[in-house]
Amino acid sequence: MKFKTLMIIKAIVCLGFGPLLLFLPAQLLNLLGTTYGPGAALTAREYGAALMGNMMLTWFARNVGKSIARKAIILHLFVYDAIALIATLIIQLSGGLNALGWSIVFVYFFFTIGFGYFLIQENKTK
Repeated sequence: MKFKTLMIIKAIVCLGFGPLLLFLPAQLLNLLGTTYGPGAALTAREYGAALMGNMMLTWFARNVGKSIARKAIILHLFVYDAIALIATLIIQLSGGLNALGWSIVFVYFFFTIGFGYFLIQENKTK
């Protein structure tokens, strides 16, 4: 897979879930089988904002050539997705989400592997 392709896929996923978390957090959280309240609303909306920021980063940086900036972007996205993978897996294994939660685990696993691959490639070309 090309770097640009991974960035576009990430942008699309963020565009799909960011607005849902910002504007319809109760519906999305209920779909995932978790409880909804004021604390969950704040957290969901802040996460939606983070996804919109990631969407902007991935969309506008999709054509960036090999550079220090590209390596920093890849490192950011790898760390972000790896931490989210671990957090989501813990929540999923503890029963905090229903079976749909596994799809979120898979998405973070996909992006962690993808950006990890490009991080390794960037480090090889020193």
